[in-house]
Amino acid sequence: MGSDRRVEVDGRELKLTNLDKVLYPVAGFTKGEVVDYYAKVAPVIVPHLRGRPLTLRRFPEGVDDTGAAFFEKRCPKHRPEWVETAPVPVEGDTIDFCLCEDLPTLVWMAQLAAIELHPSLSLAQELERPTVLAFDLDPGPPADVLDCCRVALRLRDLFGHFEVECFPKTSGSKGLQVYVPLNTEASYEETKPLAKAIAQLLEKQTPDQVVSKMKKVDRKGRVFVDWSQNHSRKTTIAVYSLRARERPTVSTPVSWEEVEGALERDDRECLVFEAGDVLERIERQGDLFAPVLERKQQLPDL
Repeated sequence: MGSDRRVEVDGRELKLTNLDKVLYPVAGFTKGEVVDYYAKVAPVIVPHLRGRPLTLRRFPEGVDDTGAAFFEKRCPKHRPEWVETAPVPVEGDTIDFCLCEDLPTLVWMAQLAAIELHPSLSLAQELERPTVLAFDLDPGPPADVLDCCRVALRLRDLFGHFEVECFPKTSGSKGLQVYVPLNTEASYEETKPLAKAIAQLLEKQTPDQVVSKMKKVDRKGRVFVDWSQNHSRKTTIAVYSLRARERPTVSTPVSWEEVEGALERDDRECLVFEAGDVLERIERQGDLFAPVLERKQQLPDL
C-alpha cells in the first residue's frame, strides 16, 4: 500500500496519508492496516457507534509514543462537512462530539490515527438514558483475565436469577467487560447505584477476590469491578475497537462458553484477539454483540 492516496468511500472523497507509517512497532502494524481493519469491520462496529457521542483516542506517532497520544472529545474543526456531530454539556461548556454514522466517517477517524474509539453508553438524543448497564472488570496483578472470567460468570448468574441476560467482551487490554442490554426507560440515576451495589455485593461475598473501590492500592491480586462507567459523562471502549497495546488487540465479543472454556483449560491467551482474528470470527459467527443493541430488559429490583 502506498503512503498517500485519495479514495472514494460510499461517495465521499477522502485523502489518506502516511499509510506506511508503523503505528504498532512490535507487530509492524501500519496506519494503512489500521484503516483497512476499520473499513472491514465497519458493518458490525458502526451499529454500535451510531448516534453516540464519541471520544477519539489518537496516536499520531504510534502506540509506543504515549506522550504524543491524546483523547479528543471535541470533534476536530477540520472535519469534513459530512461528519455529523452532537452537542453535549461538559462542565459548564457545550462540546460538539463526533458521531460515527457511517463507513466514510469511520475511515476518516482511522485516518486521524484514532486507534481507540470510546462511545457513550447512551445516545446523543437521550443523554441521560443509557442503553446498557456496564461492568468493567480490571485485574490487579497478579490477578489476570481468568480471575475476571470468574467474576464475569458470577455476574451472569446473578442477573440470570432475575431472567436478565448479559454479554461479555474482552477489553482488548487486560480484562473483561460485561454489558447488560436495557434499551428501555432506565436512567443513569438508576443504573449507577445498582452497578455500585452489585460491585459491593461481590466484594462482600469474596473480599479476597473482588474490590469495588477506586484506589489502586486496594486492587493487588483482586479484580476491580468498575461500576463508575455508568455515568452520562463517561465513555467506554467500543466493541470491535482496536487497543493501543503492544500488538493490535481488539475489544472482542465472546461467548459464555468461551469464558468457561478459558477457565477449564487455564488458558489466558485464548481470550486475546488481534485485528485479523476478529475479522475471521465475524466471518464465522457474525456479531455476537448484536443482541446488546436490540434486547429490551428491565433493571432487576434488588
